[in-house]
Order: sequence, then structure tokens, then C-alpha cells
Amino acid sequence: MKKLWVFIVIAAISSLIGFGFAKFVFVGKTAVVGSRKAVDRSLDKYSIENLSKTDIKPGKLTVDKDRDLFSFDFEPALDGKTASTSGQIYLPQKVGDSGKYPVVIMIRGYVDREIYKTGIGTSRAAGVFARNGYITIAPDFLGYGNSSPESTNVFEARFQTYTTILSLLKTIETPSFAEATEGKWDGKNIFIWGHSNGGQIALTVLEITGKNYPTSLWAPVSTPFPYSILYFTDELSDYGKYLRGELAKFEADYDVGLYSIHTYYDRIQAPINLHQGIADESVPFKWSDALAESLKGLGLKVNYYKYPQTDHNMTPSWNTAIGHDLEFFKK
Repeated sequence: MKKLWVFIVIAAISSLIGFGFAKFVFVGKTAVVGSRKAVDRSLDKYSIENLSKTDIKPGKLTVDKDRDLFSFDFEPALDGKTASTSGQIYLPQKVGDSGKYPVVIMIRGYVDREIYKTGIGTSRAAGVFARNGYITIAPDFLGYGNSSPESTNVFEARFQTYTTILSLLKTIETPSFAEATEGKWDGKNIFIWGHSNGGQIALTVLEITGKNYPTSLWAPVSTPFPYSILYFTDELSDYGKYLRGELAKFEADYDVGLYSIHTYYDRIQAPINLHQGIADESVPFKWSDALAESLKGLGLKVNYYKYPQTDHNMTPSWNTAIGHDLEFFKK
């Protein structure tokens, strides 16, 4: 009997040791797995390829006609959750025979949030277009004006400028847009105007949609991503330290070529008016030279205007440039 108890005790101890070892190994493996960084794939949906395959939902435009302002409710993250961007809208000040007018979507360049006001970067050109018979729509984008906050992820915030314009394009064809603009859209003509980084957004939208939206680009940021943002980091208060850190994380998980306009130039189907000041200190004119060469090489219609002694805001050639755009859109 004593031997039996000794055997039982030894077996129990062995079982406990075995269980403890198994537990240690299992927990150890779990710890190792748990300590690994889960690969973040949440930004896959914003690649140019994936956005081109996504059914972007229209939003709802509400216009304050007394102040030439609008609010636009849409899904920036394409997840069913709604946010709102504010912006400026001008209805035509020139009465035409039909009372129906084309739409120009105005896309501004970068502006420091601290000095930003609705209409900065677009209102002057929009005013000219409106006086010549165009509806103009210029979104502030998330985080600016009276808009909802932008994403805390610096790259998602960037990519959601695309979803803003894509949803706005879809909205133009809905009853809410007709109601908001008193039915003034002519039902067929949509143009795009983009300055600086707004030009990069415009090019991306043309690649995603593959549609024929005649587009005017003023000193567009057209160098490949992510150099297109690294180039400007010397203007930041930390000289780009934070942004470079976030970029390193992004490049560790994503193929940056899938988010860069230079990869998809062959998808553009629209005629382009391209304007570039030779004295531009923000966007080197060689970028626009290369862009014009690339697009023309693909058989696209590109009107390329270079202006001597002209800066990033097209001074002193602004009137000449806007005149070229009026002629371009009229055709």
C-alpha cells in the first residue's frame, strides 16, 4: 500500500511538473506572439488602386447662400461614419441664356492651420469663375475652418482629402446638390482647379476615377510620394522630425508606390492646363517640366504655360493664367 501511495505521489508530481512546463512553453509562445506588432493594414483602402475599385458614397451638401458657405457631410474613412467639412461656394454671378452652369471644384494648397480661413487659396480664382458663369465649390478639408477634426494619423488625414473630393464628385449628381444649388448645374460639365498640393490631390483624383474632368493645375506638387512631403519638411517647426518618424512606420507596413501619383499617370484621361512660375521658390519648375513630359508622352492633351519672374502664387502673371483657364474651360 505504501508503494502504491509513493507511486501516486510521484505520478502527481510528474504531472504537475509536466503541466507547469507545458504551461510555461504555451505562455511563452503566447507572450512572443503577443509581443509582436500586429501589422497595420487600415490604410490599404486608401491606395490609388483600391480607391479606384471602391464604390464611393455621395454625401449631402447644405448651402448658406447668404454667406457663400457650405457644409458637406460624407464618409471620409469609407466606414459608414459621417464627418463634415465646411467650405466656400459661389453661384454664378453672370446670367446665361439657359441658367445652367458648369461646376469647378477648387482644391487649395497647404495653409498653416493657425492662419487658415475659409476661401484662402481659392476665393480669388473662384470669384473670377463665378462672374464668368461657373459654380465653384472649395472644401476646407477636415481639421480646417468649421470642419470636423481630421484623423490623428497624419497619412490617413492626407488620404482623406482624396475621399473628400471623390465623395463631392458623386454628390454633384444627386438631388441634394441640385436642391442646394437651385438646380443651376448644367448636368454634364465638371472641371477641377488645383493649386500646389491641391494639384497633387487633383492628379490623384484623376487617376482614381479615370474620368475626363478637364483640370487646371497651378504649380502642382507632382514629385513622387513620399519625397513630395519630405521636400517641405524644412518649413516645419521641428524640421520634419515627427513626420519622418511617422513615415518610417508607414513605409515599414505599406508600399509607398501604391500611394504615389507617378505610378499611375497612365490612368489619367483628362486634358490638362498646367501653369508654372519660373521664379517659384516652393515648387521647382523642373517638377512641372517632368510632369508635362510624362503626360504628353502618354498622349494626353497638355497646355503647359511657363511664366518668367513669376512666383508660387502666379504673381505677377495671375491675370494671364486665369485667362488661360477661362479659355480652357470654355472649350
